[in-house]
Amino acid sequence: MGALLVFSRAVDRLTVGFAVVADYLVLIAVLVSAGNALVRYTLNMSSNGLLEIQWYMFAAIVLLGASYTLRKNEHVRVDVIYSLISERKRIFVDIFGFVVLYLPVIGYLFVLCFPFFWRSFVSGETSMNAGGLTLWPAKLMLPLGFGLLFLQGLSELIKRFAALQGLIVLETKYEKPLQ
Repeated sequence: MGALLVFSRAVDRLTVGFAVVADYLVLIAVLVSAGNALVRYTLNMSSNGLLEIQWYMFAAIVLLGASYTLRKNEHVRVDVIYSLISERKRIFVDIFGFVVLYLPVIGYLFVLCFPFFWRSFVSGETSMNAGGLTLWPAKLMLPLGFGLLFLQGLSELIKRFAALQGLIVLETKYEKPLQ
């Protein structure tokens, strides 16, 4: 279990690193958006490339930040069950969810997305818009984001098993639903 916990901590650090990138992309996206609007309305000029880079950054923000959201246990869930059961049973529910639902679905999405990105990368696919950008960086966000989500799911699964053995205390919070 020690080696698995080392792996889990490494994945957590990787997730935090990509979350920091996503944080900075939010600021950059706001600046690009504001700059694009300013140029469009003051100089009556527009750039498809600037619009597309905003879309690319939004995709990166969501897909790179999703694994951090999972790490912090902030994903949307139905907490009705969690409010009625003990911490140990919550861990078992989480393990079931990760093994039966989460990891298979995220793994399948990764497998589906990688060829989508790879074909774009190999062919040098570009946007059909005038002044548009190369598409593979945006398409790369799909397998990268789902790959990070898969790794973070493994990390969370390892932490649940370690918590059952009393090796760690989970940093989770389950909010009681509003009554």
